[in-house]
Amino acid sequence: MKETIKKANVLIEALPYIKNFYGKTFVIKYGGAAQTEDALKSAFAQDIVLMNFIGIHPVIVHGGGPKISAIMERMGKKPDFVQGQRVTDKETMDIVEMVLGGLINKEIVALMNSHGGRAVGLSGKDGGLIKAKKKLIKKKTLGKGQEVIDIGLVGEVEAVDPRILDSLKRDGFVPVISPIGAGAKGEAYNINADYVASAVASALGAEKLILLTDVQGIKGKDGSVISTLREKDIKKLIAGGVISGGMLPKAQACASALKAGVKKTHIIDGRVPHCLLLEIFTKEGIGTEVIA
Repeated sequence: MKETIKKANVLIEALPYIKNFYGKTFVIKYGGAAQTEDALKSAFAQDIVLMNFIGIHPVIVHGGGPKISAIMERMGKKPDFVQGQRVTDKETMDIVEMVLGGLINKEIVALMNSHGGRAVGLSGKDGGLIKAKKKLIKKKTLGKGQEVIDIGLVGEVEAVDPRILDSLKRDGFVPVISPIGAGAKGEAYNINADYVASAVASALGAEKLILLTDVQGIKGKDGSVISTLREKDIKKLIAGGVISGGMLPKAQACASALKAGVKKTHIIDGRVPHCLLLEIFTKEGIGTEVIA
């Protein structure tokens, strides 16, 4: 009986959060270990289906960099990166579209639907969802100022048209978006999934942007996780080298979303089973929340 009462108490603890978030939109960037380990994939799908059933509207944006690299190598093509961005020629872009929009996207959709969800796969090309432009990489050179490096079909978000997402929301579907945008002439662009999630959250006026990663959160100079961070402090931490590497686009994505009106952003450890439920429906939460 004691164990049964504990379960009831857990549900009661979650009640204020369920009430507060009913009808709200959460944009979730799905990647890292949570996207590759079977037990974590199943836990993630269950979290999303539960959220949808209790009246929250989740929108998923997924990555897939390691899988793209693995498929490229199997096809005899060596992955190449500049400043963390994949050099993407036409052949590589074909592989990116095949892996992201086909293999990974449909696997996520099928997994959610197997748990009773109603997921629909999209890329940024569908319904004019993501308008993109070519991204230029600038590199400082000794005595020559800045050099512009062409890394091919790598893009950045120019605009998001959320009408297709609004239609799916009205009918109770969960959109699962691969981070591919369309240029002015219909050409495909490979875009960082963190930035796509931020742009989508901004366009939807989302309540939350949640980024799953493979670390506990943003760490301070002393190596401990910062539980709450203000958007204005991000630039200082970047300048001081505290935020760098793979955490850099995540922190920038959070800052950009907050400036656009997203209520709250979170960077959480996707290696923790049911990390979404722990972050959203408990007082303690996990990871780092970045607020305005």
